[in-house]
Amino acid sequence: MSPSLSLPRLTPSQALAWLALAAGLAILIVRPLPGGESAALALAVACIGLWATGAVPEPVTAVIFFTAAMLLKVAPPQVVFGGFESAALWLVFGGLVMGVAVRTTGLGERIATRLSVAFGSTYWGVIAGTTLIGVALGFLLPSSMGRAILLMPIALGLASRAGFTPGSNGHIGVVLAAAFGCHVPTFSILPANLPNLVLVGSAETLGYASPSYGEYLLLHFPVLGLLKTAIMVVLIVRLWPDTPRPQSAAAEGVSRPMSKAEIRLSALLALALALWATDFLHHVSPAWVSMAAAVLLLLPGIGLVDRKDFSEKVNYGSMFYVAGIMGLGALVGSSGLGVRLAEAILTLLPLSPGNDVGNFAGLAALSTLLGLATTLPGVPAVLTPMTAHLAEASGWPVEAVLMSQVLGFSNPILPYESAPLVVAMHLGGERLKPARDLCLLLALISVVVLLPLDFLWWKLLGWL
Repeated sequence: MSPSLSLPRLTPSQALAWLALAAGLAILIVRPLPGGESAALALAVACIGLWATGAVPEPVTAVIFFTAAMLLKVAPPQVVFGGFESAALWLVFGGLVMGVAVRTTGLGERIATRLSVAFGSTYWGVIAGTTLIGVALGFLLPSSMGRAILLMPIALGLASRAGFTPGSNGHIGVVLAAAFGCHVPTFSILPANLPNLVLVGSAETLGYASPSYGEYLLLHFPVLGLLKTAIMVVLIVRLWPDTPRPQSAAAEGVSRPMSKAEIRLSALLALALALWATDFLHHVSPAWVSMAAAVLLLLPGIGLVDRKDFSEKVNYGSMFYVAGIMGLGALVGSSGLGVRLAEAILTLLPLSPGNDVGNFAGLAALSTLLGLATTLPGVPAVLTPMTAHLAEASGWPVEAVLMSQVLGFSNPILPYESAPLVVAMHLGGERLKPARDLCLLLALISVVVLLPLDFLWWKLLGWL
């Protein structure tokens, strides 16, 4: 009797990934859209499926995207590889080098020990404290990537100090608290994140009045900032529960006087922080400040990161991932697919004058769903030129329509929509699955709980 052949069982993530690849191939064959839009849609569906499921390592998916985009001639190289020219990518590079220096010199462990005293010995204290530091940095640093770069090495030291090993619930919880805390609530702070700045810049270019810092903060921070932060802390503690086991040996190690390397690194980080926070004065991009810091750390003889650490401890894969995400967003935008998707979603929305509830929900849904295709910075780039049309359809003032974009791009459904989230998780040494789970739950709670509360808040403030 011949042995029966059994097919390997697929996990749900693998099954979804194969489904996304099949859907992309079908779109490529059928070509339902004109020009290069069909190829762009096929690539978007396939790559988003792979990134969302994690069935293939994220940097490998980015390489697949680059290769397929060039073979299919979907867009010119300057669009596909545009992520490598972006300032954000080189901000990531500088941050990776700084992160290695913080870990190897022991400075991260020293700061973490001081913070562990302030946060207390409970898991609630560790997670809440880490998250709140991330939110507070949103008022100081204009770049969420810069905040992740600064906070994550310290968070890793805090996790080590609490006895959390990589892959454990506690380690995952601390990494999530740092990654989400320095990014998601800070969409409610005007200069803190890239989509916020794209929104304001696009609005000003089109002749619309942009909101003031205080007006933007009052409208968005109470619900999308404070309440969302509280919900994040509860979710992290409940979904990844753990108990700190303080390492007394680590505490003894950092009780010694600061070494020369720690002093030099502290001075360099303080200077970088000051330059990041005052970029509105000197107009030097945080990316080039980060690069300059990396150069000083790598210089032979005076630097703190040697050749071996530079070769082995810098996670170059995350740079390919960030460049791939940016390239996909640029591809969707340049092909016209982003506008087509927005218009298609718009036809399904219940926009009508006098229907404030339907308009609020519809516009929030539009910016939320569009982010799945364009990534978060692409949302205001696509929607802001459509503001007059959306205002006419809803009967809302232009200012309210512009601010409705924040409801969506502050609510990422999956991590790949936001490069800072991806980079933070890579810096933390954890896979994206926990971030994906937290994104999905936080998005669901935002839709069911926070958006209704935000609607009432807008009403109270007279925006509707």
